[in-house]
Amino acid sequence: MSKTIFKSEENKLTVTRIFDANLTLVWSAWTVPELLDQWWAPKPWKSETSYMNFVENGHRIYAMVGPKGERHIARTDYKTINPQETFSGEDSFCESDGTINTSMPIAKFKAEFVANSNSTVVILNSEYQSKEHLEQTLAMGMKEGLSMAFENLDEYIKQQFKLRSELKLNNNPRVTTYLNFPGNTEEAFNFYKSVFKTEFSGKGMQRFGDIPAEQGHPPVAEEIKKMILHVELPTLGGHVLMATDAPKEMGFTLNRGNNMHICLEPESREETQRLFDALSNDGNITMPLEDMFFGAYFGECSDKYGINWMFNFKNI
Repeated sequence: MSKTIFKSEENKLTVTRIFDANLTLVWSAWTVPELLDQWWAPKPWKSETSYMNFVENGHRIYAMVGPKGERHIARTDYKTINPQETFSGEDSFCESDGTINTSMPIAKFKAEFVANSNSTVVILNSEYQSKEHLEQTLAMGMKEGLSMAFENLDEYIKQQFKLRSELKLNNNPRVTTYLNFPGNTEEAFNFYKSVFKTEFSGKGMQRFGDIPAEQGHPPVAEEIKKMILHVELPTLGGHVLMATDAPKEMGFTLNRGNNMHICLEPESREETQRLFDALSNDGNITMPLEDMFFGAYFGECSDKYGINWMFNFKNI
């Protein structure tokens, strides 16, 4: 069943989308140009952003490129932005220099983002100059483009935690270190492997391209197929390094300081809650501790000293 619901009335369209990921990732999917270009067009068309400044009174200019090289230039003007809550503006077609084409449909829109316990709801309200302009926009593939939104991120999250679950078959407590790289996990972990002289756990390096195709999910983008989805490497004394590539194409922004977590895997749900409450006290909760769709009681925070912690209790 589709997670996207369309409702139209005269010249207005409401699109509601339930996304199986946290609010931060979903917000990035709408506001990071590299990620927008992954889904902002019905296949076989694609989106190419030439300029984007996501600030109030800023704008985005992009091309909808067809399989035969057809190019339709479009523009989004951002009016109001409340980070991780709402943004509004106007969508229009334009000339290559950004001049709005007033003979084509123009939509005033507002996008709302609502965090649920283990998902995020996006509500997009659009209003056109007329019912005919709305119908024209729908005929150009708007539903198809929006329906494909976020599927790569959904699949990425689900498959990554599936792999982690397969590599840990019990709830014996352990502490690991979880690393994020912008696209060079393979290089880094081959280096660590040479230093510690150990072997990768399980099937070794699992790549984004290894994600099995499922009905309703588009194929993984070519530029990230060879990147690492998940890898584990034993080091010393039973300690394990884990990592994934977190590329900008998937909506991630990595900086030194947010690319490393101490990952706690307690033996019980109660101990997971206790540790989370204690470490997040006077700190910053970046992901509330909740039952997640990938089968774990999971959360993230940074403590009052700025150290990043990840909590993962597997629901067996």
